Amino acid sequence: MISKFIRIPLVRGMVTYAFLWPSANLVQQAVEGNNFEPSFYSTASFDYRQCVRYALYGSLYVAPTLFGWVRITTIMWPRMDLRTALLKATIEQATYGPFAGVSFLYIMTLLEGRTAGDAVHEVCLKFPRTYSTGLTVWPLVQTINFAFIPERNRVPFVAACSFLWTVFLASVKRKDTDEKDRE
Repeated sequence: MISKFIRIPLVRGMVTYAFLWPSANLVQQAVEGNNFEPSFYSTASFDYRQCVRYALYGSLYVAPTLFGWVRITTIMWPRMDLRTALLKATIEQATYGPFAGVSFLYIMTLLEGRTAGDAVHEVCLKFPRTYSTGLTVWPLVQTINFAFIPERNRVPFVAACSFLWTVFLASVKRKDTDEKDRE
């Protein structure tokens, strides 16, 4: 029964992102450390609530919006050639890229229990760096994705490529939050 659901591209993407995003967050916490004191039972401590937020966001927001974007682009530009892939990647960076970056910063701030005003401030503070960095990564990844990867595997392909990107996002999210907390 479960294998039938995993064959559905959206479900496969949601399951992939449910593991990918919190795993990347754990890597970011391990590399950079965290604000939590080690617990009595462990020499290392992780913010597991933060991991849950990343799992929820990745599986319930990123995977469905990415799936929708991939479907729309396939309908609008069904060809799988380099020229079409370059067009899709360019359009994605002008549309989905900003949408994804703003959504991440805004929604993750709200999931932390902070206010909408805090979320807007976070977007204004962090989005320019996040987006400009993304412009150095995602056009190439998405050109490969749109030119060579079958549609049914595009969300999992992007998920695999986005592991390091998610570590970067978690770092950007945390570092600036830490600086704000010190003020």
